[in-house]
Amino acid sequence: MTVRIFVPRDAAALALGAEKVASAISAEISARGLDATIVRNGSRGMVWLEPLVEVEVNGVRIGYGPVKASDVAGLFEVGLLDGAAHPLCLGEVENLPFLKQQTRLTFARCGVTDPLSLEDYEAHGGLNGLRRAVEMSAVDVIKEVTDSGLRGRGGAGFPTGIKWKTVADAPGERKYIVCNADEGDSGTFADRMIMEGDPFVLIEGMAIAGLATGATKGFVYTRSEYPHAIAAMTAAVQIARNVGILGTSVLGSGKAFDMEVRTGAGAYVCGEETALLNSLEGKRGVVRAKPPLPAHKGLFNSPTVINNVISLASVPVIMDKGAAYYRDFGMGRSRGTIPLQIAGNVKYGGLFETAFGLSLGEIVDVIGGGTASGRPVKAVQVGGPLGAYFPRSLFDTPFDYEAFAAKDGLIGHAGIVVFDDSADMLKQARFAMEFCAVESCGKCTPCRIGSTRGVETADKIAQGIEPEKNKVLLADLCNTMKFGSLCALGGFTPYPVLSAMNHFPEDFSPAPLVEAAE
Repeated sequence: MTVRIFVPRDAAALALGAEKVASAISAEISARGLDATIVRNGSRGMVWLEPLVEVEVNGVRIGYGPVKASDVAGLFEVGLLDGAAHPLCLGEVENLPFLKQQTRLTFARCGVTDPLSLEDYEAHGGLNGLRRAVEMSAVDVIKEVTDSGLRGRGGAGFPTGIKWKTVADAPGERKYIVCNADEGDSGTFADRMIMEGDPFVLIEGMAIAGLATGATKGFVYTRSEYPHAIAAMTAAVQIARNVGILGTSVLGSGKAFDMEVRTGAGAYVCGEETALLNSLEGKRGVVRAKPPLPAHKGLFNSPTVINNVISLASVPVIMDKGAAYYRDFGMGRSRGTIPLQIAGNVKYGGLFETAFGLSLGEIVDVIGGGTASGRPVKAVQVGGPLGAYFPRSLFDTPFDYEAFAAKDGLIGHAGIVVFDDSADMLKQARFAMEFCAVESCGKCTPCRIGSTRGVETADKIAQGIEPEKNKVLLADLCNTMKFGSLCALGGFTPYPVLSAMNHFPEDFSPAPLVEAAE
């Protein structure tokens, strides 16, 4: 019986040498005349173990990692194909604590299957949700998604079912499903992992959205920095089209839905839905004024659903298992699971899917294992470069949209970046302003000019020039940007700045300038 050896083709694994490892394994199989094949899977999300090589022995996956190309010959010598003991052997992968503690719904197949094998996808529950949706009315599909409590995983947290109903009810000859895969937040990689490791789940979710709203065309808008995701999604779309999952009659339903992948040039502001639509139409990526909402007049002036990758990829399991099953996970108004992306100065960085409700302290100290440097954790930024910095005194905050909002934070796309006590929070606040200035589309004055003045004011504080006066000015700039900006780029930049000022005041009190004696 042919033994399957799994070597990830995920970008994180590739960056750590997975391609060389796969080549070395292939060479050993050939040289030894072994009956084995290599499957290029997605990542399990345990980045510190990449490249993670798995071998299937009697239906059980035994892991080895992190593996270097120079380790491969030694692994074969001791009996890799039998799952033999070795210093790099991790045992049964499913029993690794980081993986075993998770509730994998959206990421159930990621790292498990061959991303471009429909047979693999269906063997692990794929297409069950779409088949059920085909048998239901559009109204009932929308109700199922609404009842599940699913909210936008891109950061805004808007109820997905309500957005779908708005588009379904909107008049229009043509309607669209747009997947926002322009994952630009620092410390986030969930969208990329799905597109590279389980692209069919995104296709299935978009097809269900199309059937529910009457949309017949979909677009995945991603960034040029994601070449492997683009390649995987493009190939998966073609496969789905060839077998009738996409096209003029989705799974023989008589209802049409097709889609394609579009690549942006990596402008951060194109993660904002209206700037994304402009870019998708071939225009400059600037923010549109709202109203009208995209649900009424979106892509090409037509009713448009814009959902994040994780939002759409969560729909198939909801349709397969039912709204009540999904809704039973989570807390408060935050239902279901959320893929935490743990990064920065942290011991165990990676993707951890879990129900809403874990405290920030549990995530950082227990799951993440504290800092990689071994120094104390000073701050954690949640929600990307525009997220607030939380000190240890706020580590009891549960991971929940409303709980974070109550503490002047946001969970955004669930990126969690850890900093140790060597971090200078004044420099971090300055970076937020500089980031906004560089990435601003320039359409509104508070964002365009406010961020530039913010950099200058932070520099004056750092130089000891009238620090108290300039701290007041910086806070005032933040207030103007928060309430006067056209979109969340300028509107959310105050979160990291004000949280750094409020929670780490000692970093904003440099020694005053002393004039040289004459």
